[in-house]
Order: sequence, then C-alpha cells, then structure tokens
Amino acid sequence: MTGKVWLVGAGPGDPGLFTIKGKQVLEQADVVVYDALVGRGVMNMIPKGTRLINVGTRSGNHTMQQQDINRVLLEEALAGHRVVRLKGGDPFLFGRGGEELELLIQNNVPYEIISGVTSAIAVPAYNGIPVTHRDYCSSIHIITGHQRKGEELHINFNALVQTKGTLVFLMGLASMEAICNGLMKAGMSPNTPAAVLQQGTTADQNRAVATLRTLKHEAERKGIRSPAIIVVGEVCSLSKEFYWYEKLPLAGTRVLLTRPGDLSSEMAAMLRTKGAEVMELPAIQLKAIKPNESLDSSLAAMNVGNTPDWIAFTSPSGVKIFMKYLLESYDIRILGQAKIAALGKGTERELNRYGLRADLIPAVYDGGALGRELAAQCAPGMSVLIPRAAIGNRELIDELSKVENLSITDIATYDTVYESSDVFDEKAEFESGSIDYAVFTSASTVKGFAEAVKGLDFRCVKAICIGRQTKAAADALGMQTWMSEKATMDSVAEKLEEVVAALKQ
Repeated sequence: MTGKVWLVGAGPGDPGLFTIKGKQVLEQADVVVYDALVGRGVMNMIPKGTRLINVGTRSGNHTMQQQDINRVLLEEALAGHRVVRLKGGDPFLFGRGGEELELLIQNNVPYEIISGVTSAIAVPAYNGIPVTHRDYCSSIHIITGHQRKGEELHINFNALVQTKGTLVFLMGLASMEAICNGLMKAGMSPNTPAAVLQQGTTADQNRAVATLRTLKHEAERKGIRSPAIIVVGEVCSLSKEFYWYEKLPLAGTRVLLTRPGDLSSEMAAMLRTKGAEVMELPAIQLKAIKPNESLDSSLAAMNVGNTPDWIAFTSPSGVKIFMKYLLESYDIRILGQAKIAALGKGTERELNRYGLRADLIPAVYDGGALGRELAAQCAPGMSVLIPRAAIGNRELIDELSKVENLSITDIATYDTVYESSDVFDEKAEFESGSIDYAVFTSASTVKGFAEAVKGLDFRCVKAICIGRQTKAAADALGMQTWMSEKATMDSVAEKLEEVVAALKQ
C-alpha cells in the first residue's frame, strides 16, 4: 500500500506562525523529514514516537544531498507511511519543493502542499519593516542571495534597481558585500536604507539598519550571523518607528518549559504572548494505574452510599484520571454529598469541566497548606479520600494525621514516568547557553528534567519555580532558583518577567 507525502512549510521560527493545517498533518505523521531551519517550537509539536529524519542544510553544511532527500521521500511513501516533509518558511519559495515532487509524480505517489509563512515578509514585520507602503513603493521582489563558491551572483541588478520596489534577499549574508556593490553599480543610491535581519521571530532576533554603503560595517558591528535576510528599500527607514517585538517584556528570551506530556500548555501560550521563545519539554508522562483494586473498592462503596466526607485532589491530572476511571463504570452522582478540596486554581478548573466546584482551596498551593486547612474542616470520625500520584507529597498526610480518628484513604491513581525529548538535546542546549531559563511547574517535572539531562552541571540552569516544593527540588540540584509569589501560572510568568528585567539592567 502506497503512503502519501505532505510538503509542509514550517514558517520562519515562531510556532504561532505555523499554520493550523500544517499542525494537523504533523500530528498524524508516521515519519517527519525535516530541515535545520525548522523552528524549535514547531519541532516540539511532533508527537513522541514519530520517526525523525534530519536532512537539513545550513550555511553550506549538507546533512543530505537533494537527490538523496528525494529518494528518502519516495521510499518512505512506497513503504506505506504518512510522510511530512517539514521545511523552514514555504516549500515553494527557494525551498526546492518542486524538485522533491518530480520523483513522487514519476512513481504515482500522492502528495499535498501546505504553504508556510515566508521569512521574506514575516521577518521584516517582526522588525518593524513593512515590505510595501504606498508612500515608498508599490512592489516587492524576493531574490535568492545564495552564491556558489567561486562563482559570481547571477542577479540582474539593473532590472532590480529599475523596479524601485522593496528588495528582499534570502540566504544572502555571505554575499552581502557583493549584493550591495551590485546594486550601487547599477545606479541605486549608496544612501538607500537597507537592513540585515538575523533569525527573525525567534529569541535570537537581531538587526542592523543602515544604508547600502554602510550595511556591511553595521552588520559586523552588531554581530549579525546566519541565517539572516537582507532588505533594501526606503521602507527600512520605518523600523525605528514601527519596531515592536523588542518592546515585549520577554523578547529575546528562550525558555524551557517542563510539563506533563499529556497536558496542553497554558503557560507556554502566556509566555509567548510576552515575547518569549518557548521550548516545551514533556519531562514526565502520567500513566493511570490499571487495574486499580483500591480505587475500585472505594468507588464500589460510594456507589452504595458510603461516600467520604471529603475528596482531596492535588493536581489537574489527578482530577482527570479519577473522573475518567469513575465514569467508565459509574454515574457522577455517586459522589453524593462529599465535599471537595482542590490544590490550586488549575485543579479547580479541571473540576469545573465536570460540573464540580471546590469547597476548599488553600491560600498557599502546597501539600502542607492543603493538609492544615483541610484538617481544620475535619472532625474526629470523618473520612477523606485522596486520589493522586503514586509519589504524592507526605506533608498532606502528615497534617491530616493530626486529626484524631480521621479515616484517610490515600490511593495512587497514576504513576509518573520520566522521559526525554526526541527532538532536541536539552543537555547540549543548556551547556551551550542557548536556553536562558527553565520554568518548572512541579517538583516532579524538576526530577523528570534531571533524568533527561544526566551529567549536566545544574549550576548553569536558571530556574523559575511555581512553589516551595518545586524550588526545593531545584535547589537540591544546585540550580539558580527563583520562586513565584503565588503558585499560579500568572505569578510564575510575572516572576520570570521580573527576573529577566533585573538581569538586563
């Protein structure tokens, strides 16, 4: 059975610019054949277990020749696989997508093309440069600046100058001097505004804005490196007025966010809104314990009216797994008159999805505080059910145990399994200084991270922690730590913003 190939444009780097259709196809892929310029955030969207084939090139360093890439796509499709060819930018804009289709067509392999946002437009936009503006130009021209070693650029500079439009040169950093000289020799004024834009839409975004005559010098002064694009035209002068990305509080900051693998990341969205480039690492996987005799016994008792006085949930995952288990065999009404305690707003929100409300949320979101406040609500002879992780915090039980004759049923409903990323080498990223901060949302994610980066000197990790127990786990490893004022997502984001601002001064 023949498979199918999708040529998918990944955009310029910011995962928010990846298309919805591209993401849908990526999530269903058996094999992903990807380039070096695909952004980390997009790579993070690839489901764990998907087979990855790196064929990328950067600055002339070829992982695989083009004809070999074409053959890989054909072979994988003929083997019956769903193949995503993931390319930076747009697959048909200097992405050699047309070449990759030819062999597929010859062999009757089905395919689709999913366009991507091109850096030729998005990167200038992130730097405050509109590629068209009716007061300055009426056209845009996109040119490859790639120059084969030992050969001259095959560009008709006279024709480009006559257009009087905005010129965007992709892959042209190494040829910048030849491009500027070619335009000036063709009659363009040396004082024409020009810009070179590095890694736009990512934490490494940097720009040099000058004139044709001074662009090379300014780019060297600003330390511009590849990949970068060159923009020439009067619209470049608008960058000083229109720039916006750098104004975001976390612009230029790359953050590793650890989280359970099965949870959507509200935190990631929040940090990206503030300008951070977020790399999500599913440091732990939560697996429901099945069969679960203890939970079966408790639910059976509740089904005949023996409901506990309190049910205490310590995480959104605990709620989700407990409710899924309950609803597989029973009606939600077996909860009867049991009161519910929730450790934090996230846990409360998960309860709300089932039409349940929390009767108690502690002022401080940790196990000890929940135990103390719940103990104050319990009288001797009452009962408490606690469905939670197998590695649950002891402080909750210790505090509840102080209530005389209180029946405590502590049931492990899920195990925490540590895992590492298939997509990037977290250890190498920290050792190179590529990641600025790590954000930890639980003590278990700290432990999961430590398992994934064995051998790392944790002193190089700047850690923003959601609460006391999470900070203690990070401190024990020797990380540089900061703790949010409250154990909420908003507070963690605020603390990161505060630390970034302080360290920039």
